[in-house]
Amino acid sequence: MPVFSCGGMRFQHTWGKVLPQEIPEKNQTNLEAIVHRALELGINHFETARAYGTSEFQLGRILPKLHRDDLIIQTKVVPKENPKEFEQLVRESFVNLELGYVDLLTIHGINNEDTLNWTLQKNGALQVARRLQKEGRCRFIGFSSHGTAETICKAANTGEFDYVNLHYYFVNPTLRKAVKVAGARDMGVFIISPNDKGGKLYERPRKMTELCAPLSPMQFNDLFCLSLPEVHTLSIGAFKPEDFDEHVQALEYLTKDQMVVGKIENRLFDELEREFGKEWCTEWFRGVPNYNNIPGKINVFEILRLWTYGKGLGLTSFAKARYGMLGNAGHWFPGANAAQFDADEIMKALGNYTFASKVPEILKEAHELFFDDD
Repeated sequence: MPVFSCGGMRFQHTWGKVLPQEIPEKNQTNLEAIVHRALELGINHFETARAYGTSEFQLGRILPKLHRDDLIIQTKVVPKENPKEFEQLVRESFVNLELGYVDLLTIHGINNEDTLNWTLQKNGALQVARRLQKEGRCRFIGFSSHGTAETICKAANTGEFDYVNLHYYFVNPTLRKAVKVAGARDMGVFIISPNDKGGKLYERPRKMTELCAPLSPMQFNDLFCLSLPEVHTLSIGAFKPEDFDEHVQALEYLTKDQMVVGKIENRLFDELEREFGKEWCTEWFRGVPNYNNIPGKINVFEILRLWTYGKGLGLTSFAKARYGMLGNAGHWFPGANAAQFDADEIMKALGNYTFASKVPEILKEAHELFFDDD
């Protein structure tokens, strides 16, 4: 596996369904330039998903022109309550990619108990994948998750998977536990969407840019993730061929100056402590109930996370984008925002949570800062 992978979500033409002849030539040419640039850099792992609009079949246009044995191809397919639907989607992926097999078949989005059960049930998605594996249609089977550390650990501890794709970054440190559990299971650990869901770092937020010098925010986040020995690969969602360059340049610091990452990490923590105090920064995430146990299903945990990093590090654009998904993204980003809540009921639901008395005011401020009704 290369240390960076080429993610296929951003180079697609559209999320919608269109006929192959409706793909603009300019878009397809750009996609193929991205693939060739990746290969020039030694990036031979390309990951896409059945749910990424036109990404699969656009990638499938160029794959037959390349030497198959040099490539590591991964696609991701969402589990379904009806396993036949899952299998149909997987077989459509083979057609889209114009491949007889994929190296990595990912069960996409084990985010909660339902999706985990659909995967593990008798004749479920996992058994379908195993059958396809026996047929030679995939080499390894893994899963991706937008879920909590608990959900990811539960799936990893089944011992059924070869690897996991997850969202561990500086702004999502609570998934470190899941990374460690996957590593203990000798699973491959891929970090997905480090640039976007890791803080919309490609926008070079001013405060983060200042605090991360001499690295860029994206470079720091790359090296922060790779500092964990369990992490093998970061997926770079390229929009144009030169999008890889900044990340590749960061790799010099893996040998040149490994201390620079630790220094920047300390600087960021110092800034967060200056803003919120040491106790908040080290304890805010401990003991927050699941959104299902909060009145109105308000996702208090996620809102506290967005408030901490969005306000503390100037990641406002990122926090707005994620906050806007609450209530609109199903199990991919569950729970409601803080538009309406009863402070007394919230504090009662939080029980012995250390900062329970502060939460209503934080929820109110977070909504004012991050809610965008446009």
